[in-house]
Amino acid sequence: MRLIAAGLALFLSGCGAVGSMTSTVGGWFGAGPAKAKPAELVEFKPSASLGEAWKGETGDSDGRLFRPQAEGDDVLAAGGSRVVRIAVANGHMVWRTDTGVKLSAGAGAGRGLVLAGGSKGELLALDFASGQVRWKVPLSSEVSGQLLAVADMVIARTGDGRVHGLAAADGSRKWLYSRNLPALSLRGSGGMTVRDDVLYAGFPGGKLVALNAANGAQLWEATVALPRGATELERVADVMGNPVVDERQVCAVTYQGRVACFDRRNGSPLWARDASSNSGLAMDERNVYVTDDKDAVTAYDKTSGRAGWRQDKLARRQVTAPLALGAWVVVADGEGVVHVLSAEDGSFVARARVDGGVRTAPVDIGPGFAVQTAKGHVVAFRLK
Repeated sequence: MRLIAAGLALFLSGCGAVGSMTSTVGGWFGAGPAKAKPAELVEFKPSASLGEAWKGETGDSDGRLFRPQAEGDDVLAAGGSRVVRIAVANGHMVWRTDTGVKLSAGAGAGRGLVLAGGSKGELLALDFASGQVRWKVPLSSEVSGQLLAVADMVIARTGDGRVHGLAAADGSRKWLYSRNLPALSLRGSGGMTVRDDVLYAGFPGGKLVALNAANGAQLWEATVALPRGATELERVADVMGNPVVDERQVCAVTYQGRVACFDRRNGSPLWARDASSNSGLAMDERNVYVTDDKDAVTAYDKTSGRAGWRQDKLARRQVTAPLALGAWVVVADGEGVVHVLSAEDGSFVARARVDGGVRTAPVDIGPGFAVQTAKGHVVAFRLK
């Protein structure tokens, strides 16, 4: 049973039938007919130049959370049943492949492959140069979130709490990591990232684990937040978005819980602050940036966890996780507005609009950044 609320979907783990119950859960989250009006955009004097560079097309997201990925001089994106490769320099469509599969995740890229996942558990690997499908394998349930190519491995997640390690050459299984899920979890939970051949994966229930990317062995487990409350809904404390990593630490944020950073070597806690996010976080050399469930963006000093600036003028706009981009922090919202903030103090420095709401974090495509809209457009921007 899939329960949709405020742009997110809660689903019952282990339940085969998929349906909707938007009115009840929408009421819990303040969505539905009585949904509060998004905050009006504040006026400001732009201090940076933000312009659309090009626009490409994939397919309608159908409520799923697709995010493009930059790979070399190209952007890879998925949506509907399509996977596309677009040249960063000019927006030229290098290739477009209709997979014939209703996609639910993508695109991932690496090792000469472009990766996409399907709503019925299909994992597809396309040839980076030609777009032709190299292999297609069935996984245990709907493929979700980030898809990774690491060394000679492809790593994918499914909605039943499993992480699959597959051979990049042919999709054969190399390892499987599995956890039991709580009764309720949020769509968008359970991200993962990899660094130095270690996979960091967040899970419903507030857990963050480090796995050996080569064999799936667990290196350590840490608690970002503990579920609290009398009801299953109150106890939702899922790690949201992809963990972020630097040389020393890995950080994650939960819904109805905390933002926390841990030592990469052993998972020992470094700092934590109460927070609730339904989208995710980003990190740069100075700060960890979190978009909270009130659509405010807060900068935390990544060494001490001390809260710095907070930009709270985007209330009820369904703001995405941030992108840290040098002197700027970029977010987009469900109304189709892209906002550029100063990384120094959180003030607005530039703004642009796209056709369709944005539900996933902007992506660094160097130069500039790109967003993917719910209507299936990939839009690139130049910022200076």
